Amino acid sequence: MTRLLQRGERLVVATHNMGKLREIDVLVAPHGMSVASAGDLGLPEPEETGVTFEENAVLKAVAAATVSGLPALADDSGLAVDALGGAPGVYSARWAGPEKDFAAAMRSVEEKLQALGATAVEQRRAYFVAVLALAFPDGSVDLFRGEVHGHLVYPPRGPNGFGYDPMFVPEGHDETFGEMTAERKRTLSHRARAFAKFAAARLPT
Repeated sequence: MTRLLQRGERLVVATHNMGKLREIDVLVAPHGMSVASAGDLGLPEPEETGVTFEENAVLKAVAAATVSGLPALADDSGLAVDALGGAPGVYSARWAGPEKDFAAAMRSVEEKLQALGATAVEQRRAYFVAVLALAFPDGSVDLFRGEVHGHLVYPPRGPNGFGYDPMFVPEGHDETFGEMTAERKRTLSHRARAFAKFAAARLPT
């Protein structure tokens, strides 16, 4: 039987990424729930050994739910570039290195595209993926996937968002995610689309 989360219930967000935590906190708040990050609870970051977004999301959610004894929501997300065969994909964060230098990661993506001669918009197609995994302490897990398609620009534009946001322009728009307000991005993003599926299935109205 599908278990709905309850108003007033605490949800662990299995991330140490404050950008992700802020986005999920805002999305959860209207449903009367509070969130705590894995970092707040002193939970370690499990090694992301999966080869898909789904595998990594499950790994993180189950680890957080098991240790905390609370329902846990984990996000695994990344940028997939068509011309690069879907890279950086599940390795999106690793391309930024231990210092989380996404300026360097974006530069690396651009250098690889330039090496391929990918300068036209249609050669620079990309999409963001977010997979949310909801795990309970009893070991049950649900998955919710969202995608948003668009193209890449360089140099990066805009101070908002995080990760690869400043070089990604979603379909039908002229602004990058980095140029959009947080409110605007939430209506379009991969994470918001995955969250809408999660909310419909598991959150109180």
